[in-house]
Amino acid sequence: MKDAAIRIAHPRDAEAILSIYAPIVADTVVSFEERVPSLEDMRERIAASHTWLVAENEGNLVGYAYASRFHPRSAYRWSAEVSIYLASAARGRGLGRFLLDAVLHRLGAMGYVNAFAGITLPNDASIRLFESSGFTKIATWKDAGFKLGRWHDVGWWQLQLREPSIPPPQLGQFD
Repeated sequence: MKDAAIRIAHPRDAEAILSIYAPIVADTVVSFEERVPSLEDMRERIAASHTWLVAENEGNLVGYAYASRFHPRSAYRWSAEVSIYLASAARGRGLGRFLLDAVLHRLGAMGYVNAFAGITLPNDASIRLFESSGFTKIATWKDAGFKLGRWHDVGWWQLQLREPSIPPPQLGQFD
């Protein structure tokens, strides 16, 4: 999807983001959420993220990727969890890689050391996407979540964005 433009998400994008995310929540195990979040919830998530990018094609939002806190305890603050969601018509056209690379670039520039991705298994497309960007599988959580009538495993992938240093890098905004 070479003609897609990536930009920073704004709270006004929440409705378009939900139009992509709602069927994923309702109909798949890609997300372990069981109820579609509200517009206000989505606006709050955008504001709370480390970075949130959207992709537009011909004026329509066709995908988004974001990085958020990996774990609430403070010593994890140099690690981020990365997620990507695409509209069904935009899948399989290179947009996921385009978004993922942009988010990873921003995280590295902001001082983050690690990026993690949790993937409900099986999901060959997501595995290929993250591994093609250098992520390595580090764990499988067996029967980690119950949704749509059955238990599901979750695999975890990690990418080191920079060498860890002592002291750790200063975390900041993307310039």
